[in-house]
Formats: sequence, structure tokens, C-alpha cells
Amino acid sequence: MTISTERFQFFDQHPKAADFYTDVTQGLAAKNPYISPKYFYDETGSRLFEDICGTEEYYPTRTEVNIIRNNIDDIVDNLGRECLLIEPGSGDSYKVRLLLDALRPIAYLPIDISRRYLQDEAQKLAAEFTWLNVHAVCADFTGELKLPYHVEASNKVAFFPGSTIGNFLPEQAVGVLKEINNMVGEDGGLLIGVDLKKDATILNAAYNDKEEFTAQFNLNLLTRINNELSANFNVKNFKHHAFFNEEKSRIEMHLVSLQDQQVTVGDQCFEFKKDQSILTEYSHKYTVDNFQSLAEQAGFEGVKTWVDAEKLFSVHYLKVAG
Repeated sequence: MTISTERFQFFDQHPKAADFYTDVTQGLAAKNPYISPKYFYDETGSRLFEDICGTEEYYPTRTEVNIIRNNIDDIVDNLGRECLLIEPGSGDSYKVRLLLDALRPIAYLPIDISRRYLQDEAQKLAAEFTWLNVHAVCADFTGELKLPYHVEASNKVAFFPGSTIGNFLPEQAVGVLKEINNMVGEDGGLLIGVDLKKDATILNAAYNDKEEFTAQFNLNLLTRINNELSANFNVKNFKHHAFFNEEKSRIEMHLVSLQDQQVTVGDQCFEFKKDQSILTEYSHKYTVDNFQSLAEQAGFEGVKTWVDAEKLFSVHYLKVAG
């Protein structure tokens, strides 16, 4: 399905809908129970994540934004004006606004699996940037993704901010980067945000803010499962637990059972022992060199890296290797 106006086009590639019930019950039945972090973002979860981004402890969002703002001219010089700008997993398009006026792409292609959210955000951008062609693509960017039309005259650049790449295991991250490589093609590029490995005190604080927004965000997963899957989690019987795993160089977020208990989800029953945990998220942290090596495995080569003065976060511009 294609919806089109003069500057706005919506291409629906009909991505397979996630099966919330199957994903949750299979995850909880695993030897080491888990729930996918993609289910964090119902209406309450999205609002809580905005609260997290505003906390003193959670540095990634504001640091990445400042890196882009402070280096916008250099970033544009490297990417090239009038590129085709593609954003996999575009979300609320807040960060791409920092690029649009300076970059003046021939078109902006946001890609997201959430049909209604994508259409609303893309139409807002088309209204706000009256010169911009917005070609929204409803698709799962982690699957085999093809652009909805062939572009010959422009270099294609993907924008992947937020250190989203850190939510994947390293071998999965290489797979995602390979998909992006295939999408942008020969001479294509990638502007990507990557959180850096740093003192564990800073990392642990970022995921355990004193206002407890992250704890609420994590526990809201159980509330959502109760509301949408006829489950009976007693949220008070679980606690948020996040820590930096030094050996794996990643933050791990868990929900820890405070007592022996049984929980039903739909018609399935699950037992949790006291102190048993449910994994809800990984967030891998890299050194600049570590990440560049990972990108090379996916067929990219580093062109330029921008890092803040405190060396908390990095933004990389990569090109498809010739």
C-alpha cells in the first residue's frame, strides 16, 4: 500500500506483527527467563523513557544531542548535502531534526514497524519542514529490508542514533549493520551513535536514577503484560535490578522475584523462585576501536568519529568499504 501527496509518501511493506503473547510466554519458559525490550514502549513506557532522558544520571541522550549540535558543520561536510537520509527505527524523529535543516537531504525515509506512530510522525515532519520530501516506510528494519524505490543520483546515508546498536548481542549487531550496509549500498554511509565503555559508577547510576524512573520503566513491562495478556503479575513482588557486567561490557536490566511465586499469563503458569530474575535488556558499551572493529565485520570502514569532552558517548560516520 502506498499513500501519496506531493511531498509525503507512505510505503507499507506489511511487516509481520509481533506476537506479544508468544514472545512473552516463550521467554518466560526459557531456562534463563527473559522478556524482549521491544515491549517496553507502550504509552506509559514511552512517557517514562522521556522522564529517564531528563534525569541527571542518564547522560546518553543529552550527550549525543550535544555532540551532533556542536559538530553539525563537520558532520554535514562528511555526509554530503542532498543525500537520501534513511532512519531505521525512527521513533519520534527528535534527533533527526538536528540534521535536516543543515543537511537538506533530497528525501528523508523514516522506517518503523509501528504503522500509526510512523505515519503520524512522518506527517508532522512534512508539515514542519515545508521543503522536505518525506517517504515513510512501514517495515522491520532488522529483517531483509529493501527501499521502496531505486535511487541512482544520490548517496544514501542511514542515521541510527541512541546507541540502539548496543541493545543487540555483538553477533546480532553485526547482522543489523550488514542489513544497513545492504540498504545504503555502494558508496553509502552510516551515522551512528554508540555509548562508550566508562567507569562502572557512571553506568550503574545511569540505569538506577534516584527518581526511580528506570525502575518504573522496567516494572511497567509486567503491568503491560497484565493489562494486555490477562496475566496476574503482582508487580510489588518484583524489583528492578540493573548493573554493569564488566566481563561482557554491558549493562544488564533484570526484574528480580522477591519471593517464591506462581504467575499465570493467559492459560500458562510460571514459577519463580526467590531471587530468580527475568532479563529485560542488554545495553552493550564499546570503546571506539571495539566498535570500529565490529563495523568492519559488517563491511563498513570508519571515516570520522566525534566524542564529547568527557568521553561518555561517540557518534561515528562510516562508509561502505570499497
